[in-house]
Amino acid sequence: MPSSDKKILVVGGAGYIGAHMVRQLARASCDVVILDNLSTGNRKLVQGEAFIQGNLGNSDLLDKLFSRHTFDAVMHFAAFSQVGESMHQPLAYYRNNLAETVALLDAMVRHDVKRFIFSSTAAVYGEPVAIPITEDHPCAPTNPYGNTKLAVERMLADCDAAYGLKFTALRYFNAAGADESAEIGEMHDPETHLIPIVLSAADGRIDHIRVFGTDYPTTDGTCVRDYVHVNDLAQAHLLALDALLEGGDSAVYNLGSSHGYSVRDVISKAEGVTGKRIPVVEAPRRPGDPAVLVASSEKIRRELGWAPAYDNLEKIIRTAWNWHLKQK
Repeated sequence: MPSSDKKILVVGGAGYIGAHMVRQLARASCDVVILDNLSTGNRKLVQGEAFIQGNLGNSDLLDKLFSRHTFDAVMHFAAFSQVGESMHQPLAYYRNNLAETVALLDAMVRHDVKRFIFSSTAAVYGEPVAIPITEDHPCAPTNPYGNTKLAVERMLADCDAAYGLKFTALRYFNAAGADESAEIGEMHDPETHLIPIVLSAADGRIDHIRVFGTDYPTTDGTCVRDYVHVNDLAQAHLLALDALLEGGDSAVYNLGSSHGYSVRDVISKAEGVTGKRIPVVEAPRRPGDPAVLVASSEKIRRELGWAPAYDNLEKIIRTAWNWHLKQK
């Protein structure tokens, strides 16, 4: 593969998605260097790779790093990503997600590194006007998190025009699941993602799952989301990397399963996987949560040949459950 033996800087590589990406890169025989400040990442999730603890906005550190290594590409997974938190702490999100990314791109330009893969989000779309959401859907984020991601995408397009910095922005829908080995998985503190919270309620680590909003204009009144397995996400990044290494142009792709599941659907399917009853407490809506987010991933399937291996929610939840049980 084109990515074989290439040197890749993975910023945020000790986080949930970043750690799975590091593992996929290693399987593809890439030489990986990880930069992570461990504010939300966990050192336990990455073993054996070159690891530097530090901030992506530290220009002196970046200059030393780019002087020491000749990177073929940079992958960025180091954003803050909690919608609710971004509503209450917008400046923290603009500082980490936007300002520090400016410093990273500035260092790349200074050191002539011309390929960048960006972990973006479906939150750039805001409330959808059409389902499934395609990449040409209007972008109107409803929260600061989505605003920062969209700002980085626009900055990347400007960097391409000015400096020839080629990028792929991958707009995730809901990342979920864990590596089949159960050696790595979600490890957030506090945990904010639905599936691991539901699984914690299934095995009694928490008393119940809170359902935020039951009056949305959906079939059962709860939010509908599109879940994609974390290893399928990583595989899409690898395909995007190969395309850039082969001289491909900048691009934006959705990453989702193209199937929508409500919060109640997730709870029901988790009960089926675990064989446990999951207690539910209804709560008010959270600010900034769109009612429905379901992707069209037809573009990346057509252009890069992406084909998710985990094509239903039960498979995804089962890998998450296996990882969850191993954490006892």
